[in-house]
Amino acid sequence: MSTETAAAAAEVVAPPPAGWEEARSRVYAVGLAAALPAVSRPLADADGHTLAEPLTPRTDLPAFPTSSVDGWAVRGDGPWQVVGRVLAGHTPPPLEADGSTVEIATGAMVPEGATAILRIEESTRTADGRVAGTPRPAPEWREPGEEAYAGEELLPAGTPVDPAVLGLAASCGHDTLRVRRRPRAALLVFGDELLTSGPPGAGRVRDALGPSVPAWLRRYGCQVRPADVVGPVADTLPAHVAALRAALADADLVCTTGGTMHGPVDHLHPTLEALGADYVVNTVAVRPGFPMLLARLVDDDGRVRFVAGLPGNPQSAVVALVSLVAPLLAGLQGRPMPVLPQVTLAEPVTGRGDHTHLALVRWDRVAGTAHPVRHVGSAMLRGLAGADGFAVIRPGTTGAAGDRVPVVPLPLTPGERAW
Repeated sequence: MSTETAAAAAEVVAPPPAGWEEARSRVYAVGLAAALPAVSRPLADADGHTLAEPLTPRTDLPAFPTSSVDGWAVRGDGPWQVVGRVLAGHTPPPLEADGSTVEIATGAMVPEGATAILRIEESTRTADGRVAGTPRPAPEWREPGEEAYAGEELLPAGTPVDPAVLGLAASCGHDTLRVRRRPRAALLVFGDELLTSGPPGAGRVRDALGPSVPAWLRRYGCQVRPADVVGPVADTLPAHVAALRAALADADLVCTTGGTMHGPVDHLHPTLEALGADYVVNTVAVRPGFPMLLARLVDDDGRVRFVAGLPGNPQSAVVALVSLVAPLLAGLQGRPMPVLPQVTLAEPVTGRGDHTHLALVRWDRVAGTAHPVRHVGSAMLRGLAGADGFAVIRPGTTGAAGDRVPVVPLPLTPGERAW
């Protein structure tokens, strides 16, 4: 490094870090302000998207009186003369005469004029072929609107679309849904010291973030193609600028790994400056995970894109994902800011002074307790592989056994509403 370069690096003054909770709120707000446009998707293609408008039924649910049992739809007192049969999917004629009945299947439309339904197992046949029995006093059919009325809001905008939502939408009569499209994401891996195959050695380490970060992003609702993962990018400023400019051409969010400091081969900050980005958050007072950042670029046409600078240490990178990327993506998809669940610490967890401590834990959801795990250094992934989330130990505090603290769940399966 030249004397001039060293002097310039020494003059870099890092901004004061944002508080962890403040940073989460800030990135969620900018994400929500840049929420992705609504599109129409057929039900078969809507899973994993987010409702852009409330889900309402197109008709009452059920739309007509529906038999809850197999049996006999009867009119008046019995015994009853059988005049027909009603199966699901058909519109029956009215029962016009007292003392008449039609056999009816579960789910079939109850004919007009029916006064009760007699269960098949509680009926008998008389010698002359009529039906006898005593109907139960409670109606054995579902009334129109029993589940919902036409136009009633069943789910608000911002609800993630999952199989249950798809089934409900179909029952409401929808063929398509208005949803926010899934964010497109890319990953740039920085670091000449990284290997992309084989065991580490000879001063080089295996890249653990190239394979894992896209999987985390998909679990938060992003589209990430294999071609969207690029690296290792050469440790030069021109290479960084070219790679980030190319990634931003298609992506709503580009994550980078490493280069968030101001060292001799840390080119992320100069790259962001060269591309005209502005910082939403530049460093967060959280351990592990320091430093991390989120920057925003706005095109002349108003299109907004984001760059999330993740630290190079693997566990710190995941802390940055749950701290900055997850709330940003919630906003971009029009989802509400999640409320973190509370857990009871089963063992003590140390604090980190003026920084928030995100401590890896196993979460016993039955007992509501969190158990700290081992092997949790910034560069380690062993503890993360056995954890369910991060217990939040606020600045200036420590976590004692029995304390109630927030927990940030990890999205451990695709589509899981973990956070």
